[in-house]
Amino acid sequence: MASHDQVRKYIAYWFQLGKKVLTRNGQEALTPQVVLSGDRYTQEFEACWDKVLSSESGDCYLEGTNQTIEKLLSPEWDISPCPRCLMPIPFSVKGMPPEYCPCFDLPHWPDTEMPSPRSPISSKLYLLNICERLSNVKK
Repeated sequence: MASHDQVRKYIAYWFQLGKKVLTRNGQEALTPQVVLSGDRYTQEFEACWDKVLSSESGDCYLEGTNQTIEKLLSPEWDISPCPRCLMPIPFSVKGMPPEYCPCFDLPHWPDTEMPSPRSPISSKLYLLNICERLSNVKK
């Protein structure tokens, strides 16, 4: 079962590649310009995520997919890396995997020359972890 955080991360990763979330049964598109700000998601992303979760938005789904966000939050779905591009994609817990990854219409993806989409990172914790590993090496 995909957790709330996994689905949120899934949407955030695809936003970073320019994908949209279609709301109101495809009548409105959400695309935050900036998704990450240091160790957290931006207010713009959070506003989009809140809108996706709102019952007023109707069926919401990532551009290029058939599964609604509501379905992804059910026990019938899980989020795992795509075998081709390693981006998070939904997999049905029972039955067949999806026909294609949402990257199918991105002409230059996967692109190993560019940084991949990521989750927010706390630079302070990341650097402290490096310092800790280095201090353990010296001993």
